[in-house]
Amino acid sequence: MTIFKNSTNKLNRIKQLSFKLEKEIQDLTEKNLSDIFGLQIVKSEFSLNGLRIDTLAYDNENNSFVIIEYKRDKNFSVIDQGYAYLSLMLNNKADFILEYNENCDRNLKRENVDWSQSRVLFVSPAFSKYQQQAINFKDLPIELWEISRYENDLIQYTRLRSHENSESINKISKKSDVVEKVSSEVKVYTEEDHLSHCSEEIKSLYNELKNQILSIDENIEVIPKKKYIAFKSDRNFVDILPQKSKIKFWLNLSKGQLKDVDSIARDVSSVGHWGNGDYEVSFSNSEELPVLLSLIKQSYEKNK
Repeated sequence: MTIFKNSTNKLNRIKQLSFKLEKEIQDLTEKNLSDIFGLQIVKSEFSLNGLRIDTLAYDNENNSFVIIEYKRDKNFSVIDQGYAYLSLMLNNKADFILEYNENCDRNLKRENVDWSQSRVLFVSPAFSKYQQQAINFKDLPIELWEISRYENDLIQYTRLRSHENSESINKISKKSDVVEKVSSEVKVYTEEDHLSHCSEEIKSLYNELKNQILSIDENIEVIPKKKYIAFKSDRNFVDILPQKSKIKFWLNLSKGQLKDVDSIARDVSSVGHWGNGDYEVSFSNSEELPVLLSLIKQSYEKNK
């Protein structure tokens, strides 16, 4: 990607710079882990059973561990290494919890962790076509992130995604024992998982709502989670849960931040709920969408 700086309608190309060492990428990422990925750092250079994890992190939204590896070369298998790290984690859960408790300010228990949401992130200046094709499964717990550095201290992280019509890795007839074991415990959720129990009317209503939300900004990401489907700009701004006969969503706004003249949203600031934010909305009629979208846009503006 070529980036330009606009100087009085004259575009000047910003030169891309290289990273000399993997450690540069690691230090930069670890110091800004919350801003980049929304993760909490647990341990840098965590070694166990002969394997060394560059960064062990924790995802407080999903209550799960995240392993991050940094690469400068392209001569490695993202599938083999990714599943090896996940297998290490699933076979040594107590060690990961102990590492968290020794380095963080919260006492984590085994039942607090959702091991099914474990994942591995690879961060590199570039990935080969073979590596990109290797993650072309819709339910792979492995993410590839390209990092780019430019003049004027500009840094960009870009996630490489699989095709929307990609197959499940579970449909591959010949899988290794490690892949089989990890796949039995780790689950990557899709929109289809959330919509499978819904009526056709609710499916149609969800797609209508989704299309209107995505029209707000072409950079909005749709990220299915275990409990809901997150719509994210810089942060989640609305978390949607399609149900059998209605749709429920949560706005990522603190109590008092929402202008809701029709009193549509429910204040859930003092009760337990799944999505981010203090406001919950339920609906089942497409005629309500214009008003609901105005509420969602307020949350988008706060979280972009």
